[in-house]
Amino acid sequence: MPVHPVSSFSATVATLRRAGCVFAEDEASLLHEAAASPDQLASLVEHRVAGLPLEHVLGWAEFCGRRLAVDAGVFVPRRRTEFLVAQAAALAPRRAVVVDLCCGSGALGVALATEAAATLDRVDLHACDVEPAAVRCARRNVGGLGQVYEGDLFDPLPVGLRGRVDVLLANVPYVPTADVELLPAEARVHEPRVALDGGGDGLDVMRRVAAEAPEWLAPGGSLLVEASERQRDAAVEVLRGAGLVPRVVVSEELYATVVIGTAGRGRVKPCRRYGPADHVKR
Repeated sequence: MPVHPVSSFSATVATLRRAGCVFAEDEASLLHEAAASPDQLASLVEHRVAGLPLEHVLGWAEFCGRRLAVDAGVFVPRRRTEFLVAQAAALAPRRAVVVDLCCGSGALGVALATEAAATLDRVDLHACDVEPAAVRCARRNVGGLGQVYEGDLFDPLPVGLRGRVDVLLANVPYVPTADVELLPAEARVHEPRVALDGGGDGLDVMRRVAAEAPEWLAPGGSLLVEASERQRDAAVEVLRGAGLVPRVVVSEELYATVVIGTAGRGRVKPCRRYGPADHVKR
């Protein structure tokens, strides 16, 4: 059913409440702020009532205190993932090489690079994603902070990064396949499945990342991944099995579980291998 044009704040709140929006007042404020006219407001409200994520309706998401572009069809960064960024910032050396795998909108890498700018000398940021829509969005957000590549996991990264990465952010999909259909419609319908589905136990992509991570990490460098509470022990074993030293940090406030795997400092760096990835894509 089409939504009738609305112009008053109270009318917008009432419309959103009828549609089941829990935070109707907050959402109404943001929609009124975004609309340049009553007709545009009616259009935004109609899209929200139809079930589009608020971030897709607005065209941005707030993450680590910043508004970052989030286009339709792009994974929306979760607030709990701010905890992962905070852990990464604490681990980054003053001259940090940072890689953001499965970057989506690029939110994690951008937040780390900008947050750390006050305390670090330099952040060399590289981000990549397999989804073309995500890559386009990430390039807008990353801008001059770094480089964004399109491809599967490590494949598109410059080979010269091997053995040099200080912080490897990998916000991989970790929802078990059987649980994807149980997700809220906002995620299940409007976000790419490749950003949600982690395979049978939810750890398939994490295993792939962990298997290759040691040859990309610098001595003492760390891989940071997010997992559910029930996956934490299995995730620890995945990282340990890859030769990394694992530990778990938890935020009860944000309901966030981050597993960190650190490379040994005494190991020999892998030999540089040359190939097509030396040529930066686009």
